[in-house]
Amino acid sequence: MLSTPQNSPPEAALRERLAALRRRVANAAGAAGRDVDSITLLAVSKGQEIRQLRAALALGVHQFGENYVDEAIPKIHALRSGGAPGQPDAGVIWHFIGRVQANKTRPTAELFDWVHGLDRMRIAERLSGQRPHHAPPLNVCVQVNIAGEASKAGVAPGETLALLREVAALPRLRLRGLMAMLPFDLPVSHQHQAFAALHELRDQAIAAGLPLDTLSMGMSGDFEAAIAQGATIVRIGTALFGPRS
Repeated sequence: MLSTPQNSPPEAALRERLAALRRRVANAAGAAGRDVDSITLLAVSKGQEIRQLRAALALGVHQFGENYVDEAIPKIHALRSGGAPGQPDAGVIWHFIGRVQANKTRPTAELFDWVHGLDRMRIAERLSGQRPHHAPPLNVCVQVNIAGEASKAGVAPGETLALLREVAALPRLRLRGLMAMLPFDLPVSHQHQAFAALHELRDQAIAAGLPLDTLSMGMSGDFEAAIAQGATIVRIGTALFGPRS
């Protein structure tokens, strides 16, 4: 059963947060000379009740990111048309943004549209082999440990291109781009440097013949710097749903 966050906002507060968030995204895009429509708002719904997801969906949020497969499964089923298992999702796109565990690759491959935290070829091979053939290829981003944190998952920048080439060859995956997470206390100038480095890695991959179109970077505390450096997906939880207990 999903826990109820103590600070979970009512629908009116969610509407206000979403409006404020969209203004900030638009302002950051404008300051960077970018089209706001080139930036996808991914609602990080980890720890949120199903009612909050339904409220966000009613407000036009259609992309949700989950960190834990077991928590995500009831949400995915609940948001299907009429809540009935086996029915198509009501326009929802599901992103898995946590580290993929080897014993969870099958439900991840079966239920999600995107996987962002891919950093091991063994996991990529399992996802490709377990992706249902009636479904389109699974969109994937390779996670890069761009800040060099020992505690963070992700491939080292110097090893990224080799992994990208291997993943691109798998038949049931569609390689889309790169993903990164930064330390929460990183100064803004360092945020820009790290995100710019990830953008440069993507440009190098494109020059090497890999048609990447996605930079999944930026969260509630640093998404404006990420947008300035070319983010195409920003993963937002607290700024949308409020603090989790």
